[in-house]
Order: sequence, then structure tokens, then C-alpha cells
Amino acid sequence: MGGLQVLNSLVGSTQVKVLEQALNASSFRQRVISNNIANVDTPGFKKSEVSFEDQLNKAIGVNNEKKLPLVRTNGRHLPLPLQGTDIAPEIQTITNTSLRNDGNNVDIDIEMASLAKNSIYYDALAQQMNRYFSGIKSAINEGRR
Repeated sequence: MGGLQVLNSLVGSTQVKVLEQALNASSFRQRVISNNIANVDTPGFKKSEVSFEDQLNKAIGVNNEKKLPLVRTNGRHLPLPLQGTDIAPEIQTITNTSLRNDGNNVDIDIEMASLAKNSIYYDALAQQMNRYFSGIKSAINEGRR
């Protein structure tokens, strides 16, 4: 395998793709939560939420206790269906609740807590990505010695 192919396999690995998707979903969630907060006083506004983690867990078989997840041990094997790399976050508008008489359903305390939780989640994902590439960098540097 040539150097470019090795680099592409490292950067294009399933782990990197899943982390990238999760980072993008978290960034999207941050924008949605910020929009909810910005519209806390807008009459009739209905908050939105982003769904991603449940889809990811389902795709990679985390919640499926009776089955072992499929693993592709060689790049020449047949590709596996839905490995978590082709999942997109979904936005859902919550229309069945109202907190105030004007129809708005945004609770600022819940949104601020969601914002903090999402920030921690994003930071954890970024650290995972950093560790992955630090490991590759370390392996390259050790190979030069």
C-alpha cells in the first residue's frame, strides 16, 4: 500500500467519519439551541430539538443486546450496511406543548442546561478526535527514530 493510500485510510477511517458526523451534529444542535434561546420571548415560537445520538447508537448496534455488531476486518470484504458514517442529524419542532399563554414553549433554564451539556459533549468529541490524530502522529514520529 502506498503512502497516500495509508494516509487516506487513516484520515478516512470509520472512527474519524463517525466523530466528524457527531461533531457536526453537536455544532448543529448548538445553533438550534441558540435559536431557541434567542426566541424565548417571541409569541407563538415553538422550540426545536436535534436528534442524532439515538440514530447513531441504532446504526452501530449499541442498544441491540442480542446481536453482535458486524465488523469488516479487511477493506476488500463486502461493505457493511449503515456503519454510522451516513447518519445526519434530524431537527424536530416540539409543537404539542406551551409554557405560556402566547403559545411559546421555550424554557430558558432547560435551554441553558442543554447548551452547557452540548458544549461538554462537543469538547469530549474534539478530545477524542485529537487523541486519534495524536496517536497517528506519535506512531509516525516513533517510526522515524
